[in-house]
Amino acid sequence: QVQLVESGGGLVQPGGSLRLSCAASGSIFRINAMGWYRQAPGKQRELVADITSGGSTNYADSVKGRFTISRDNAKFTMYLQMNSLLPEDTAVYFCNAGVVVPGFRYEYTYWGQGTQVTVSS
Repeated sequence: QVQLVESGGGLVQPGGSLRLSCAASGSIFRINAMGWYRQAPGKQRELVADITSGGSTNYADSVKGRFTISRDNAKFTMYLQMNSLLPEDTAVYFCNAGVVVPGFRYEYTYWGQGTQVTVSS
């Protein structure tokens, strides 16, 4: 069984910063791409950023230049540094990962439970 656990969410004022972490644990052979998604009330879940195992990154236009995604492959952990936060960044942030477990050929996508980020004065 594989688990993804997010941490680092909270309440921050506009213009502030937060750093989210997503730690994977369990029976893991390899983690392929990982990503951060968010879902605001009444809206669909949307991609924020993703990163390949080799470190190639992709960002939503709305966060380019403000957010930075990174990962530590040795620790099975991914991060999202969020700077210059705006009220419209308020959402529940979820991480996901394509995980290959020992003995299986194909990856399965796992999701974390989400962490709330609220940007408000």
